[in-house]
Amino acid sequence: MKKTLFQTAFLLGVVLTACMCLAEEASKGTDLIPPKGKYDVRILRDTWGVPHIHGKTDADVAYGLAYANCEDDFATIQEALLLSRASMASIQGMKAVPFDYLVKLFRFQEIVNEKYETDLSPETRAVCEAYAEGCNHYAALNPKKVIPGFLPATGRDIVTGFVAKTPFFFGMVGDVQALFGDKRPQEVSTKTAAAEADPLTRGLPIGSNTFAIAPRRTPDGKTHLAVNSHQPWTGPVAWYEARLKSDEGMDIVGSVFPGAPIILHGHNRDLGWAHTVNHPDLVDIYVLETNPDNPMQYKFDGQWRDLKVETVQIKVKLIGDKSMTLDRKARYSVHGPVIRQTHGTYAVRYAGYGNIRQVEQWYRMGKARNIDEFEKAVRIRALPSFNIGYADAKGNIWYIYNALLPKRAEGYDWKKYLPGDTSETLWTEYLPFEKMPQVRNPKAGFIQNCNATPFQATIGDDNPREEDFPKSCGIEPRSYMGNRSQRLIELLGADESITEEEFYAYKYDLKYSPKSPAGDVIKEILAAPPSEDPLVRKAIEVIKEWDLSTAPDSRGTAIVVLSLEKAVRARMSGKRRGPDPMGEIKEKAQLLQDTFGRIDVPWQQVNRLVRGKVDVGLGGGPDVLHAVYGKWDNGRLVGQAGDSYILMVTWDRDGKVHSRSVHQFGSATLDESSPHYADQVPLFVAMKTKPVWFEEAELRQHLEGEYRPGEPRPKPWEASGR
Repeated sequence: MKKTLFQTAFLLGVVLTACMCLAEEASKGTDLIPPKGKYDVRILRDTWGVPHIHGKTDADVAYGLAYANCEDDFATIQEALLLSRASMASIQGMKAVPFDYLVKLFRFQEIVNEKYETDLSPETRAVCEAYAEGCNHYAALNPKKVIPGFLPATGRDIVTGFVAKTPFFFGMVGDVQALFGDKRPQEVSTKTAAAEADPLTRGLPIGSNTFAIAPRRTPDGKTHLAVNSHQPWTGPVAWYEARLKSDEGMDIVGSVFPGAPIILHGHNRDLGWAHTVNHPDLVDIYVLETNPDNPMQYKFDGQWRDLKVETVQIKVKLIGDKSMTLDRKARYSVHGPVIRQTHGTYAVRYAGYGNIRQVEQWYRMGKARNIDEFEKAVRIRALPSFNIGYADAKGNIWYIYNALLPKRAEGYDWKKYLPGDTSETLWTEYLPFEKMPQVRNPKAGFIQNCNATPFQATIGDDNPREEDFPKSCGIEPRSYMGNRSQRLIELLGADESITEEEFYAYKYDLKYSPKSPAGDVIKEILAAPPSEDPLVRKAIEVIKEWDLSTAPDSRGTAIVVLSLEKAVRARMSGKRRGPDPMGEIKEKAQLLQDTFGRIDVPWQQVNRLVRGKVDVGLGGGPDVLHAVYGKWDNGRLVGQAGDSYILMVTWDRDGKVHSRSVHQFGSATLDESSPHYADQVPLFVAMKTKPVWFEEAELRQHLEGEYRPGEPRPKPWEASGR
């Protein structure tokens, strides 16, 4: 009896404790919901599910954007914020420890905490904090979807996300990861080793497109801007479309990454901009000479200095709800964070390290109303890289090779590792903004960039001159042209009167230029002696008849893309010799023959867009203006990246704006049950766009529903005939 009573009491205690815990969690959830009336915002979903956020203040809009984006992509937003906190190992276990360690090593959170109140304006902080509250509100109402450790999100988390992600785009993470191999990846430059090697050895990103056309090159006085970034189709840097409008002057449409409280590229009534990734040399790795008698010291200008050492802690998930905390040493020299390996001790320095104003700059760019205000925002210089293509209602167009280019000592090869024992290699300043390569209102009437050189942004003598810039900057040389930039130069340069219809047609161009890296490789293959292998000869005949087009019904694209992509990539990355093209042709011809029973397979049978139950063929391909990058899976190429969110903007002669857009999938990023999970796929595959309803009166004619955060979202409008 006593045992039974004891068991009963014990169980009752467990139940009461559980109830108290649940009550505490419920109370915590309730505390995360902002007081009624704190934010004044409405979410209007159009018939494509795109959120139009209307608020009284900019902070109201950020709060509404967060809530709407969480409805569509809460899991990715949580992961993005946990990445910035170096907390992924607490979710994913040991495999995430290296990444969490690097985030800790670079002190992203500490830097944001140190500068949050001083370096960001009150308006920007309010926007970031409101966005965090929008995430918390959604989480409080959907506790089963919350990843442990996520709550509460803060404004500082949002800013840290920007600080941590920025170096990914110019290759810092890859340079650091290379240090973790078995041997030193690079030689150490000497004072006499001036930079003569081709900067193309850094490689060409798969990248993005932008181009702008001024009234002088259109028959009707219109101005056009293509906002056409190429991103992964899913994950933390996949685009999400939104329209943001406040009574404080925010009035913009465009796209965001999960966790971003403001538009990253798009247009307002007066101007618009697009980004493409550029590839200057912004990262330096220093080899430190350590003291044989004291490994915690390094030599600098003839003296031994102590490394600064901190202990960082990383929480790691084990099995079930069990976890452990690892202690790791973080070391720092005058150059920056230090990584110690068996093959050496290295310090890392990159452009823009310590700057937390990325969100501030994008916020100001979006609120600019003319070219002077936009330039003032760009001069904040918190974005250490990214090309900018710009156009506005006044007919101005502008290309900027945006970069924080270090002022480096001449005489060293800055693509190699640098000696860390001298202050001569320790740069502390950047070239001023006005010294950046840029083209403003060129006589040719157009600008373009597709991740290529800044020295062929247009035609004629308005291009920047390569010889005006130090080789130590690592700026892509004039010869650094992929197919996309080559095609735009050919198409726009040959058409002196570009209509709006042609503006769209050029965006969706499907061809390779004979002057492109792909064209060069094909010429070499066709000039080679005939193969003795009958399958290879058959494949060569298909290639010979190919018209350089990646149209859906093309019968030569499959063998070309599959067999020549490695060789083309080698050529694009500056390598003079890639894999044997004939060997690749033989292997891929056999693959096509075995899979489809023929080599000349229509491209759309191979090139596929797969989204849930949707599985359709499409045109486009690697490094064409309608870019599609696929991964071989179960007998076909399944699209993974490339053209994603596309926004085509036009201002008429009177300065009135209209635009059209398309997303590769739809606004419902994760919900397969939503009609917006894949409803834009037919448009995307057909290379068509949908109208952007910029005016509220227009929007209300195409409205799915209107609600406030916390209210039930209206059921999707069941459209037909779209």
